[in-house]
Parts: sequence; structure tokens; C-alpha cells
Amino acid sequence: MAKRGGFPGGMGMPGNMNNLMKQAQRMQRQMEEGQKELESKEFTAKAGGGAVEVTVTGKKELSKVKISPEAVDPDDVEMLEDMIVAAVNEAMKQAEEASGALMNKMTGGLGGLPF
Repeated sequence: MAKRGGFPGGMGMPGNMNNLMKQAQRMQRQMEEGQKELESKEFTAKAGGGAVEVTVTGKKELSKVKISPEAVDPDDVEMLEDMIVAAVNEAMKQAEEASGALMNKMTGGLGGLPF
């Protein structure tokens, strides 16, 4: 009776599996190192011609807000609020793009795989 399934050569699988595991472990270490590096970075964005400046960390946490005294108009608080939102959104976008670039680098652009 013929064998079903398996791999040609029979014993080739254990060596291939070990190599695959080593590659997966190496990739995991690289991902951890890349994530640590990303988390240590800061992303700064300005709005209102520099009247508002915010900084977020690679962990996507707001860490600094600088507001120029000229931006503080008691009769137009809404504009200041809008500038803060715009600056925070831009800084978060920068952090997200850096995170996506890291993932793309680590996976070699394999994000579209069906698993």
C-alpha cells in the first residue's frame, strides 16, 4: 500500500522545522527590538503656523503641548481647540506611519497573506 502525505525523503522535515523555528525566533527578537526603538521615539507636529506644537511618543501617548501666547484669544477659544486637535492628529499620524513602516520592514510586506 502506498504512503499518504508526508514529504519526499521522509526525514527532511525535522531539519526544516528547526530552521523555521530559528527564523521565527530571530524575527520575534527583531520585532521586539524595533518596537522598543519605536517606543523611545517622539513625533512632533505644529498647527496654526506654529502657534500650537504637540509631541507624542512612539507608544502613541501625548507627552508635550506648547501653546504660543499669541494663540490664546479669550474671544476665540474654539480656534485654539481646533489647532490642538489638528496638531495631535498629525503627530499621531506620524507615529502610526512609523509603526506601519516597522511592521512592513519586519514582515517584508507580507501583510496581505490569507492567514
